[in-house]
Amino acid sequence: MSAIFAISLATAAIAAIVILIAWIRLNPFIVLFVTSIALALVARMPAGKIVASFENGVGHVLGHVGIVIALGTMLGKMLAESGGADCIALKITRIAGRSRVDWAMMLIGLLIGLPVFFEVGFVLLIPLAFVLAERTNTPLLRVALPMGAALSVTHALIPPHPAALLAVGAYHANIGQTILLGIVIGTPIAAIAGPLFGRFVASRVFITKTNPLAQQFVNAEPRTNLPNFYMTVFTILSPVVLMLIGSAADVLAAPQTTANTVLHFVGNTDIALVTATLMSFIVLGQARGFSRETILRFTNESLGPTALIMLLIGAGGGFGRVLIDSGVSKAITDAALGAHMPLLVLAWMLAVIVRVACGSATVAMATASGIVGPILSHASGVSPSLMVLVTGAGSVAFGPMNDAGFWQIKEYLGLTVPQTAKTWCVLETIIAVCGLIFCLIASIFIY
Repeated sequence: MSAIFAISLATAAIAAIVILIAWIRLNPFIVLFVTSIALALVARMPAGKIVASFENGVGHVLGHVGIVIALGTMLGKMLAESGGADCIALKITRIAGRSRVDWAMMLIGLLIGLPVFFEVGFVLLIPLAFVLAERTNTPLLRVALPMGAALSVTHALIPPHPAALLAVGAYHANIGQTILLGIVIGTPIAAIAGPLFGRFVASRVFITKTNPLAQQFVNAEPRTNLPNFYMTVFTILSPVVLMLIGSAADVLAAPQTTANTVLHFVGNTDIALVTATLMSFIVLGQARGFSRETILRFTNESLGPTALIMLLIGAGGGFGRVLIDSGVSKAITDAALGAHMPLLVLAWMLAVIVRVACGSATVAMATASGIVGPILSHASGVSPSLMVLVTGAGSVAFGPMNDAGFWQIKEYLGLTVPQTAKTWCVLETIIAVCGLIFCLIASIFIY
């Protein structure tokens, strides 16, 4: 398959998705499914493998993200109904002031995002964003986008996040230097893509349709007797703490030992979230006077609005899998390798291409670093740490429709497809471009 044909095919598929969803108003799940099949047929993928490829992509994404969304939504519901979200919102408002809640959410996102995947951090913090926006009379985009920007920056640029650790190993970078540079470079990027861009776009893009997911959090009856602030924070941070313990398991206990296995187990994303959710039933449920029947009703109610979100996220994963299995993404990547350019730019460009082709930032970072890593070992004058950062920056570019995050942002914030493109896709591209520019500037002084 030629690169020109592959690029044209991928572009046509994405354009078709936008037109069919935004203009013709077809169901997004059906559009993604049908477009994936059409793309595979045009790419001459064997007909008998097309549906299986799509199903594998759906299953791979939902196998992880579905559990995360379900548990995170239950935890958020308990946070809202107990008054815990109001408690945190009031504290943040008092410390930061109503005019700076977006900066506060950015800082919270940077802290929460360090050990967890984007999807996990997002479902943990989105109830807080809903409540803060409502209680401070601030546009939701101005509160939620800085949070999303911070989570995306930590996902891509700062170890010990798994995606960044993959690149650290591929480039043989010093992890301490990479973390330091990631914080120094990532923080201003988060500020530009988050509060600064958020304030700009919130005054131009307006959410008009009713968001049932937001309503279940902000319509929770306000409570005068709020839960203890520190106990509430401990509950919402407990999965983060458990995941940090899991990531440090090999340092805390010798590999292959029982202690090491236990630490890895409790630090698993799903185990950490279900532990925190069960804790919330006690700390934010029974301790607040809710009966078991009431807690059951809360959790059942919270899952209803997530059904479409899960379907769309799964369909996005299926679309990305078809792009890979049909050979479209490989043809585009091979074309990029044939271009002669500086290693920092090459790593960034490859990550961007894989990101657009398959949707996953983690896959984009792993693929690009795996390709460029051996080249770097024979080159000189390029900092391995900066190679990690620039690859991570490229891995989040465009926030394409075959990324689960696109549909997660769209559905949680109640946006249309064009509005998601104007907000989230632009935000992710700002992170990618600023990351490249900052790394190129830093390369003058660091090598």
